[in-house]
Amino acid sequence: MKRVLLAAAGLTLLAASFGTALAQDPVTIRISTWAGVDEAAELQGLIDEINASQSEYQIVHEPIPSDYYTQLQTQIAGGTGADLYWVDQNNMALASEGIFYPVSQCDAVVNAEPQTAGDLSDYYPGILAVNQSEGEVYGLPWIAQPVVVYYNRGLFDAAGLDYPAEGWTWDDFMANARALTQDTDGDGQTDQWGFTNNGWPPPYIFVWQAGGELISSDFTTAPIDSPEFVEGFEFYLNTAYNPELSPGRETISEQGFGEMFKAGQIGMFMGGAADDLDRVEGLDVGVIHVPAHPETGSITTFAWNASTVINANTQHPEQACDALVSLTEAIQGWKIVSPRISQANVEHLVASEPRKEASAEAIVSAAQDMRALPIFGNYAEFDSVFWSEFWGPLINDETDLSVAELAAEVRPDLEDTLP
Repeated sequence: MKRVLLAAAGLTLLAASFGTALAQDPVTIRISTWAGVDEAAELQGLIDEINASQSEYQIVHEPIPSDYYTQLQTQIAGGTGADLYWVDQNNMALASEGIFYPVSQCDAVVNAEPQTAGDLSDYYPGILAVNQSEGEVYGLPWIAQPVVVYYNRGLFDAAGLDYPAEGWTWDDFMANARALTQDTDGDGQTDQWGFTNNGWPPPYIFVWQAGGELISSDFTTAPIDSPEFVEGFEFYLNTAYNPELSPGRETISEQGFGEMFKAGQIGMFMGGAADDLDRVEGLDVGVIHVPAHPETGSITTFAWNASTVINANTQHPEQACDALVSLTEAIQGWKIVSPRISQANVEHLVASEPRKEASAEAIVSAAQDMRALPIFGNYAEFDSVFWSEFWGPLINDETDLSVAELAAEVRPDLEDTLP
């Protein structure tokens, strides 16, 4: 009898110990991103800090170095997907396929403290809208990077030009670009240009400033043949491969797009706020918002943005939600520009990226006028038609039609792709 009691007691202790271990073992939350080696190392530092403070979950990073979105969809369809994924603005349209979990249903979001990563009201509405579909939010944005103008002060000085300043317009921009385009060594060949455009920056900047829209707010029309859209797009085209102010395709191909600015051959470059163009050794570079439309006064700019989403098939939705909010909070203190209104200040930006101190004020100012693309379920097809039938033929001189003529021709094809 004594042996039986001892054995029973031993089993009870073992069961209790095993049950406690099960209760205390944290679940693994896997996240996949497109991060390269250096970026992944920085991200791992954030993950390590979060994991050290957590007993409910541990985050494991599984980078996908190539064919990112193909692998994302393959993994999720095959049931092997990570719990969390990075997704950029264009691919948030995948939410319509039901593969992402609605983060607006997460307790960590519903009950979030004000002005924290889970507080949806703290995000710029236009950036959050990229993540919305049918009344739900499917991702937490961690970056909203406005396009700004980087300008080489040395080239402006040599040309006797004033630096771009508040209130500058398209007209000022074009005058500066032409004045900066020069044959500096007298060999009869232009070797310095005022601007460069190889398809970047996005034309939407100028379309929006002129009052045009790519897609109507209710997603029922694509008014690319409106006078406002045509005006903005024509201005954009006039900055691309124009020998009066920008290098040609062959020159850009041979010498590199951003590399030409870093080499001191380009006076003005429109790039993302996080670009390293304002810290090139040997260059004195200023940063300012994009030039304004001369009549509307708009300085609207384009914002590239990305979010973290939850796999709809996660086995641990509660912990995935908690991990999502914690990781998003950390990334918003690392990447610039934060998509949150409460963090739209110089102090937060400089704390996130000290190397941007000199340009922080200009970047924070530009963020107040940034816009994201209008994303919907079939956006990938819409975007493909827009490029192949309209944008591509125009910028690559593959059509004899004017912007207005081609817009009227392509509009029905675009509207066939809308919801």
